[in-house]
Amino acid sequence: MTISKIETEEQFNELVKEDTFLLFKHSVTCPVSAEAYEQYEKYIAANEQLKTAYLSVQGARPLSNHVAETFDIKHQSPQAILFKKGKPVWNESHWRITYDSLSKAITE
Repeated sequence: MTISKIETEEQFNELVKEDTFLLFKHSVTCPVSAEAYEQYEKYIAANEQLKTAYLSVQGARPLSNHVAETFDIKHQSPQAILFKKGKPVWNESHWRITYDSLSKAITE
């Protein structure tokens, strides 16, 4: 399993063109984010066909802000955002990012 780290708007813009794309915003200094990232990794390991990437909010704050402003989604971290056909259809944050919540969002 390889999870891509993105840092630029260009990288994001290419991925969001996918039919379905999951973005994970990760805070490398937050224990809640570390737990959510583990849930994200577990889900991706079992669903490798899903296009996904993560960004570190500390290292890619302009990109994190761009996503929040462009799609009118309040910035949070950790945060998972599911895009379908270029539009956000689901997002969740903090302890609500679990294997089950990701699975449910993606299969709906």
